[in-house]
Amino acid sequence: MKKLLSILSIALLFSCHNSAQNSNPKQQEVINAEPIEVPMENGMAKAYFASGCFWCVEAIYESVKGVDEVISGYSGGHTENPTYESSNTGRTGHAEAVEVIYDPEVVSFATLVDVYFGSQNPTQVNGQGPDRGSQYRSIIFYQNDEQKKIIEEKKAALAKKLDDEIAAEVYPFQKFWVAEDYHQDFEKRNPNQRYIVAVSIPRLNRFKAKFPELLKAEAKH
Repeated sequence: MKKLLSILSIALLFSCHNSAQNSNPKQQEVINAEPIEVPMENGMAKAYFASGCFWCVEAIYESVKGVDEVISGYSGGHTENPTYESSNTGRTGHAEAVEVIYDPEVVSFATLVDVYFGSQNPTQVNGQGPDRGSQYRSIIFYQNDEQKKIIEEKKAALAKKLDDEIAAEVYPFQKFWVAEDYHQDFEKRNPNQRYIVAVSIPRLNRFKAKFPELLKAEAKH
């Protein structure tokens, strides 16, 4: 009984926390804002996703053909200059996110959205796996109406397929704040770190097994 009450209390806490985010007037301004479109540079486009710990998400997208680079950071919130410490309080509105720099001639935005939904538990609210809290919530950012349409159609199709509600929020992109240097390429640089071994690498391997056709040659091993 104590265990059940504890689980219910935790679920209520996260539910209330997320509701508090969305009821914050400053956060509502972010949600209701017009999207900002990031211009292409040297033939490369940028896309933005939040899906739990950015160490995990960075490694997943870096394994995808057509992706040139992935940067860990923060997005979706109402405060300036978020840090790892401030975002972890859950009061900034930001989620751990990644900037995916990709070649649209090789991989489409629609495929990146498939990677997003296919590399997470799409029904988990306010987190992924053991990472819980609004700073780990799932958000897909759109930069124009075409991207928004792609996201909403894929989200609706997945909800129908699973017969369940999909947790990912859909936000207009505003700004991406690059995370501290030690977060960049964290999985690659720290393959034996406990979290990486227990959570990040298994999540990456599940994705690789599910989408072998999307992987770079060096990521297939």
